[in-house]
Formats: sequence, structure tokens, C-alpha cells
Amino acid sequence: MFESLIGLVVIIAIFVIISRQQSRIGLIERELGALRSLVLSGAMPPAAKPAEQVAAESKPADAAQAVAAADMASPSVSDPAQAPAAAEQAPAAAEAATGEVVSGPWVAGAAASTAPVEPAPAAAKAAQKPDIETALGTRWAVWVGGVALALGGLFLIRYTIEAGIFSPGVRLSMAAVLGLVLVAGGEFILRTGFKVPVQGVAGAYIPAILTAAGAFILFGTVYAAYAIYGFIGPAFAFTALGAIGVATIVAALIHGQALAGIGLVGSMATPALVSSQAPNPWALFVYLAIVLAATAVIARMRDWKLLMAAAFAATGLWTIAYMTNAPGADLAVMLFIDAVTLGVLAFVWLGSRGGQEETEKRGFDWPSIVPGVFVAFSALGLSVDSTLVAAGGALPGALVIVALVATALYRPRALPLLHAAGVVSVMIYLGVIPPATIGSDISQGNIGFDGMPVAAGNPLTLRIGIGLGLVFTGAGFWAARRFAAAAQIRAACWAAWGIAAPLVILLALWLAYGNLDRDLVYAAAAALLVAAFAAGGEWIARAEEPPLQGGPAVCFALGGAAIAGLLMLHMAFGSGWTTILLGAAAIVPALATRWRSYPALGWISVGAVIAVLGRVAFDPTVIGAQFLSTTPVFNWLLPGYGVPALAFGFAAWQLARTTNGRPRLAMEAAAALFALLTLAMLVRHAMHGGVIDTGAMTLAEQAIYTLIAIGAGAILVAIDMRSPSSVLRYGSMVAGVASVAFIVIRHFLVLNPLFTDESTGRIPVFNLLFLAYLLPAIAAGGLALYARDKRPKWYAQMLAVVAAVLVFAYATLSVRRLFKGEFIGLWSGLGQLETYTYSALWLVIGVALLTAGVWLKSQVLRIASAALISVAVLKVFVFDMSELEGVLRALSFIGLGAVLIGIGLFYQRLLTRAAKETG
Repeated sequence: MFESLIGLVVIIAIFVIISRQQSRIGLIERELGALRSLVLSGAMPPAAKPAEQVAAESKPADAAQAVAAADMASPSVSDPAQAPAAAEQAPAAAEAATGEVVSGPWVAGAAASTAPVEPAPAAAKAAQKPDIETALGTRWAVWVGGVALALGGLFLIRYTIEAGIFSPGVRLSMAAVLGLVLVAGGEFILRTGFKVPVQGVAGAYIPAILTAAGAFILFGTVYAAYAIYGFIGPAFAFTALGAIGVATIVAALIHGQALAGIGLVGSMATPALVSSQAPNPWALFVYLAIVLAATAVIARMRDWKLLMAAAFAATGLWTIAYMTNAPGADLAVMLFIDAVTLGVLAFVWLGSRGGQEETEKRGFDWPSIVPGVFVAFSALGLSVDSTLVAAGGALPGALVIVALVATALYRPRALPLLHAAGVVSVMIYLGVIPPATIGSDISQGNIGFDGMPVAAGNPLTLRIGIGLGLVFTGAGFWAARRFAAAAQIRAACWAAWGIAAPLVILLALWLAYGNLDRDLVYAAAAALLVAAFAAGGEWIARAEEPPLQGGPAVCFALGGAAIAGLLMLHMAFGSGWTTILLGAAAIVPALATRWRSYPALGWISVGAVIAVLGRVAFDPTVIGAQFLSTTPVFNWLLPGYGVPALAFGFAAWQLARTTNGRPRLAMEAAAALFALLTLAMLVRHAMHGGVIDTGAMTLAEQAIYTLIAIGAGAILVAIDMRSPSSVLRYGSMVAGVASVAFIVIRHFLVLNPLFTDESTGRIPVFNLLFLAYLLPAIAAGGLALYARDKRPKWYAQMLAVVAAVLVFAYATLSVRRLFKGEFIGLWSGLGQLETYTYSALWLVIGVALLTAGVWLKSQVLRIASAALISVAVLKVFVFDMSELEGVLRALSFIGLGAVLIGIGLFYQRLLTRAAKETG
């Protein structure tokens, strides 16, 4: 099957080549005919012949110069890193010198004498697009040929076996000879001055392909001698296969990265191919260390990143396989291979690559991600696997993490190692928090992470955590200061892990071993972190360029100090004091802006707002429902909500005088929000007998909330007029819109005593209707009048309309209360006198609204008056005419007529007076 495929490819290649040659011969014949015609007709320009002679005379010299230039660009073909470039430059140089386009190795001589001279740029452009002939005749043929040679060696062995021509020893010897011949052939072709003749076919490097095929056959020969025939033992087979792999990797210095990949695959597959009855892990990992080091040397010399990453990945996979499958993994072996991996990374692969300043600016080395992941995984296994922990692996696991941090610190480009160490540390200590959030086995008393249990009572957990916290903090802040001026992102990464790892470790240890109610020891540790992080942030800021700018690293340090302060308050105080002190703590970063203009300070104050919101959302009673006093006003709700409101207001005032950015607007909004929450919570507490989390809301309670919202809108307008702020401006309008929504939804629909039949109270005037309708009407009308020239027109008109509707509702419901008493539900019916009274009342209110609209020059009130009077007219003609009888029906129509005539007379005089004033 494979031989047929090769034959088909060869036939296609020959057909395409012949077709191309025929087309080129035809083109040459046509060009010769055209030139002959020009010569015979004498039409050739006189200047053309001298130019041709000059070109002909200079052509050999130019061609020689082109070849010399190509040789100078590629000093030795033995350098595979430069051989492709030299192969590409040689044809281009020749084309630039001769002005010809080389499109295939078979037509160079034929086309040289007849092809028209083209400009050098056009020739270079054409040379970048190899044709199908070049692809088939150079690259594809070489690739397929190399694969055919490798498979041919295997087929030879198979054929001799099936035919029984030779003995097994002879067959293996023949295969070995073939492999050596191919390797020698590649070397011979290389040393005879081989160069790739055509641009764009550097991948079809014949010496490398021959060497790769030979190495492949040698691998198969040795393995067959061991696994099939048993001619050699496992030790010799292991050594031979490894030697072939390492030799292939070394040969890649001459033949390129692809050959190194073949050697690496063979070397790393050797331990899996050779089995032993008594496996020795030391022999395995010493061998892997040798292969890794040899590969790193070769990859470093040629800067082959992909090869280096593959070598690290293969070594890491062997380590994981050993950890997961070995019945009793040897800690010394695991530490050895981890140390070798980090040593090869630091001292071989990331050796000196330029000056320190250049290294700091080159970003990170992506192949370092691979050893970072696998070494960190081994540290995780040493720390969480119950068997390894019992064997004393917790401390070695911590040492591996420290080694990761130290390597990243020593080689700045190995930054992925820092992230790997940080993530693993966080995972380890999150796993010791009881109850386990990742998985647990309560019956065995173990906490688990990803199926691997970890003993929560490990006596070294506390000490190791302290040590790791100190390592991350010290290394993180030292490196952040080192890179603060030249590489801010790298500095930020170090600072972030310098605060994140210690905070997670402290939190995990407190939850696992501390007193969750109050633990002053852990609170003192958190206080030390606050001081250390704040001082570290200042230390880093002084190293910035220019200094004290408060860059990303400083922001992380100060943010870590704030989080440590949050933990300290939770560890040292109870629920009530924690909420109060958290709110008051917002003042500290705001005051700090007097001395430092770090951008993070204002946002730390905002973070305090978020923390307090989280606490009151979790426990609205601040102190706990069972401890909340029933005394109105003077209970834990007043300081629990009031102190944060005052602190946020002071922080906003301070920020307005220093940084004056978005944090200031957020603090203003927070101050207004907590002021409203304070009043609302105190009202609910008082109206529910000291219980704020149970009981349905009543109309009286809702009325107080509505009054608070309207009052908050007025206060925000007043403050905004003295100290303009977009937060205050839009916040005031939000409060007004919210109050209108409360009125429409809660007062008129959901909690309306007409629908709920709620008691309106026994007092004639100062009752529920007074609180729920008249007071909100006065408040909304007053806010509409106050905000008329200070807010958008629609806002004031909306409040005015709501005020008018509230007055209408209050008057109408008061009339019904006059007739029905304390309970005014709709199902109690309507009397004739009550019905007539509504008509008269609505007309009076309509006239009053008209008068107020004219006096205040408010079109909205005049329109509301017209609407109400129209409703009264409809009621009289539709409802009163059918429901009222006798004198009440007559009085209803008489009153309506008198009012309408009076309104008409009023408008006529108003218009006459306006006409006289304008005339």
C-alpha cells in the first residue's frame, strides 16, 4: 500500500515536471523567433547591443559575487540554524545579480540566456512564490523519500523474517548497517558542501532527513534485539537506546530542530520500551536528568524553545507517572528530579542572555510555563497526598515551592514559576479549611483536595504556612521594588503574590485552628501584615520612576493591607463592632491622601463601603437578631448604620479636597445610601416592636420610607447646589423617581386602605391618611417647587403631578372615612350623600388647583385642574344622574354648572388682562 502511494506521487511529480518543461521550451522558442525577427528586420535599438555586451561581460563576475555573498551570509552549512536562511539568501542573491527568476533547479541553465532581464524587486517578489514544480521536485520528494527509507529498513527486517532468508542476528545486523549507512550518507552529503539550491525548500534538508531515517532504523533495531529476540538484556538495551537518542539530539546541532525532536521522542520513550523485573527509580531519573540536560544545552545553543518545552514536559510526565503509579514513591528521587529540572531551567536554558536591564524588559520565557506546572504539581502531591505526607513529604513539598520562588527570583524571565508556586500554595491551604469546600471524607477524618486527602491536624501545617508566608512576602516585595521602575507588570505580579499567598494562608490557618468568635493571636498576625504591606507599598513607591506614583505594585500592596485590616477586625471584634469599625476605617485611606496621591487610596475607601454592605446584607441587625434591643432609636442599628454613613461622608469630603476622582463620587453615594438606610431601619425597628426581619410591611411604614426618600432627594439637591457633583445630581433624581414609584405602587395600589381595609386610626385628623397621603403630598409639592429651576423640567412636573394626585387621594379617602369610620374598604358600599360629596369635593379641588397653577405659573397644575374637573363632569353626567335622586341630583348639576361658568369667567378676565398688558 505504501509502495503504491510512493509510486503514485513519483508519477505525478514526473508528469508535472514534463509539462512544465514543455511549456518552458515553447516559451523559449517563441522568444527566439521574436528575437530573430527583430535582428532580420534591423529594428533592434542601437543601444541594446552595447547593453547586452556589458551585461554579458559582467554576468560571470556578478554571479560570482552573488555566490560569495551567499557564502558570507551562511559561513557553514553545518550550522542548521543558519542553513535555511543561507539557502533562501543564495537564490535571491543570484537573482538580484543576474536579474533572473529561478523557478526550478532543472531550467536554470536553459533560461539563463533567453529570459528577459527584470528589475531586482520583481525578481525578489517572484522568488517568494515557489511553483508546484519546486514543491513536488524538492520538498515533497525529499520528505517522502526520507519516510520511505525509514519504513524500508523496517520492511526489510519484516521480509527477512517472513521469508526466513537470514537468521535473526543477520537480519538485525543488516538493519543496523542500513541505519548507519543512512547516518553516514547524511554526514557525507553535508561535508561535501551541500546547499539547498532553491529558495523556500529549507525544510527539505536532505542530510537531516537521511540522519533522521537512520536514527529511526537504529531505534527499531535495538528494540527488536531486546524485545523480540532477546539478544540483549534490559540494561544494555536501555543504555543503547538512550545513547542513540542523545546522539540524535547532539546531531541536531548540525541538522536542525526536527532531528532533535526525533531524538527526544526516542530518548523519552526508551524507559517505556525497556521493562525490568526490579525497576530502579534512581536509574530512571538519572537517565532522564542526563537527557534533559543534554537537550537543554542543544536547545540553548540554537534557542529552540519548542524543543525545550517538550523536554520539560516529557520529564514532568515521567515524574507524575512515578508519583501516581509507584506503590511507595521515594521522596529523594522526586526532590532530585525537581532540583534537576529547576537547575537546568535556571543555569542552562535561562543562562546569561544579555545585560540585566535587557533581561528585565524582555517579558517572560514561555517554555518556563511547562516546568513550573509540573514541578508545582509534584509539590502539591508531596503536600496533600496522605501517603507522602505520612512519609514526611509536607516539608519537602514546601521546599519545592520555595525553590520555585527562588528560581523565579534568580531568573526574572522565569515568572511563570512564581504563579505556579502561588497557585499551589493557595490550593494547599484552602484544602485545610474545615469543612472542606473542595471535598471531604468525614468518616475518615480527612479533608480532601481533588481526590487526595490531607490530614487537617498535621503539626507542620502551621509552621510551614508561616514560613511560606514570610517567603512570599519577602521575595514579593523585594522583587517588586527591584522591577518597579523598569517592568511594572512584573513588579505587580510579585507584589500580588507577596500579599495574596500570606493572606490566604492566614485565613486558612485561622479557620482551621483559630477561634472563630474572637482570636487576638491571629488578629495580631493580621495587624503585622497590615503594617508590613503598608510599609512595603511605600518602599516600592520610592523606587518608582518618577518616585511615589503609586503604580500597580503599590496598589496591590496597599490593597493587601486593606484586606489584612478587614481580617484583623473580624478576628478581634464581634459582629457589631466589626461593622462599625469597618465603616470608620474608610476614613484612614481618605486621610492618607493628604500626604500621598496614590490612586489606590480612594478605592480602598470604596472597598470599605463594599465590605460594610456585605456585612449588613448578611446580618441587617448588625449585632444579631437575638441581641438587638427593642428600645426605639437608641439601639445597635443607630451606630451600625449611622457611623458608616458619617464616615463615608467625611471620606467623600476629604477626597474632594485631595484626589477628587471617581472614588469621591462613590463615597458621596455611599454616605447618602447609608443615611437613608439608617432612617429606614430605625423606622422599621420602631414600628415592628424591635423586630426588623419579620412581619409584613404596613402603609404607615411605607409612608415613612417614602418621606425619607423625598427628603433624601431634597437634601441631595441642597448639597449639590453647594458642592456640585454628578453623583449628587443623579442621586437626587433617583431618590425622587424612587419616591414616586413607592407612591404609585405601594400607596395607591398594594397598600391602599380601600383595597386592604386596613385601619386608618381612630383620631379624626392625625391618622393613617394624614401620614400616608397628605404629608407625602406636601413633601412632593415642596420638592417640586424647590427643584423647579435646579433639575430638569420633567422632574419637577412629575413631582407636582404626584403631589396633586396625593392631595386628591387624601381628600377623597378622608370623605369616605367621614362616612364609613375607621375601616373604609370598597365592599362597604356608597351612600347618596357620600356620592354627592365626592362631586362637590372634586370640583373644589379642581378650582384650588387652577388657582394654585395661575399663582405659581405652573402649567402642570392647571392641566391637573382641567383633568380633575373633567373627571367631576363625567361623574355628574354618568354616575350622579343614575345614582342620585331628588334634591341631591339637582344640587349636583347646579353646583357643576356654577363652577364651570365661574371657571369660564375667570379665564376670560385672565385673557383680557393679559391682552391689555401686552398691548
